[in-house]
Amino acid sequence: MTAVAASIGTAVRIGLAIVWAWAGLAKISDPQAAAQAVRVYRILPEALVKPFGYGLPFLELALALLLLVGLGTRIAAALSAVLLLVYIASIASVWARGISIDCGCFGGGGSVAASQTQYWQEILRDCGFLLLAGWLIRHPRTRLSLDGWLAA
Repeated sequence: MTAVAASIGTAVRIGLAIVWAWAGLAKISDPQAAAQAVRVYRILPEALVKPFGYGLPFLELALALLLLVGLGTRIAAALSAVLLLVYIASIASVWARGISIDCGCFGGGGSVAASQTQYWQEILRDCGFLLLAGWLIRHPRTRLSLDGWLAA
């Protein structure tokens, strides 16, 4: 890998770590709101809403930590990609079903007026994050990472 690609990879890894940390920290302080944000999608059965809503911030924070230190980068990036695809599909689902919600991606969430939805922007944003994850899946070796240190 070239020095430029490794440097780009480091920026991508840290950028994606910041995204996951921001999302996880925004949700972890209010687990009831996180569960409500999951509920309004009307995808999961009620029995799974709280476990998913309460657990999701911890998954996001774990991904943030792994990416920040660069440990298991390819695996963390692949899990990030899967989670982002779930988010994109979920947002597309509520949009297609005519449900008006705030995605709750960075805290909050819940029903909103139809004029306040931002589905297109949310999907594009998550597609951008998906591209970052894809870069790390393809180029997991980056500077300043535990993966690199362990491989040396």
